[in-house]
Amino acid sequence: MERLEALTAYYSKGKEDGRLLSRYGSVEFITTVHYIEKYLRPGMNILEIGAGTGRYSHYFAQGGYEVDAVELMECNIEVFKAHTQPAEKITVTQGDALDLKIEDDKYDITLLLGPMYHLYTVDDQKKALAEAIRVTKKGGIVFAAYCNSDLTMYQACIGKGILKPARAEHKIDEKNFKLFSEPVDVFQLHRKEDIDALMSGFNVTRLHYVGTDMLVHFLRREFSELDDEDFEFYMRYHLNICERPDMIGATNHMLDIFRKE
Repeated sequence: MERLEALTAYYSKGKEDGRLLSRYGSVEFITTVHYIEKYLRPGMNILEIGAGTGRYSHYFAQGGYEVDAVELMECNIEVFKAHTQPAEKITVTQGDALDLKIEDDKYDITLLLGPMYHLYTVDDQKKALAEAIRVTKKGGIVFAAYCNSDLTMYQACIGKGILKPARAEHKIDEKNFKLFSEPVDVFQLHRKEDIDALMSGFNVTRLHYVGTDMLVHFLRREFSELDDEDFEFYMRYHLNICERPDMIGATNHMLDIFRKE
């Protein structure tokens, strides 16, 4: 199954639009916004590559920022447009993270919060990173999100009982226990050392490496039962630990934040 076919089958189910709206899903959203707002200043422009249905793009456009979004999937673009409010300074175009039709050095903030989930070769992953860096201004900030191999081992292979099929299909390197993905699997998985290797050839400076949701996917029921006071307390705890080297491996999603030099 080719990449576009697999992505169409997955995103046409319509699950993406509500993914960050649940109590546990909002941890990833709140954390990502928290770090973007560390660097966002009035008058800055934003590009979101792989914008999905526009949860982040619309949030910042509604905050008064100019936002351009690029999204591959037509089904997501339809929902994105339906969410657009008249006052938003926002555009969305169909395009591929591997070949942006955008001029160099254009954006202050570039968000690459989805494409690295769905690129299955190192060459394609480097292309997407190179394109995001290319269109960002010198001194601008890029935010790149990844899925964690090790938490997927716990959640999918062990938690959902697919350990034997994964081993039979040679989806696990049994020397280092890293998971392999193909387009049919939809999500590509990384460890920090993989991300470090990808970034080693680029003229950038890492500012933060963040676990955006930590273990909340294992505690969905418990998070749904938290009242607002306890959830606010948890978020203060979460933002305290989400960059700690001894904790950061315990996350489903990672956010690499770096400055273009």
